[in-house]
Amino acid sequence: MLAIYGVATDSRAINELSGVTVGATVLVNVLLAGPITGASMNPARSIGPALVSMEFDCLWIYIVAPILGTTTATVIYSLVRLPLPENRL
Repeated sequence: MLAIYGVATDSRAINELSGVTVGATVLVNVLLAGPITGASMNPARSIGPALVSMEFDCLWIYIVAPILGTTTATVIYSLVRLPLPENRL
């Protein structure tokens, strides 16, 4: 989420590279987390298979983790982002 916030909300970001940045973030998540967790980045994507299989033991982590991760990324990005320079005439 930090990479996505950086290219999607910051006016100083290079807009031509925003798609590459978001795509690379998803690719790295799928390649690294996929074998371990199934790379579920969307809670709705995890709820469907859990309903079909009636396995709800670990479903909470797939719902809570994206919310906590996004909230944490928002706070970190707000603290780290430098203010825009003022125009001085």
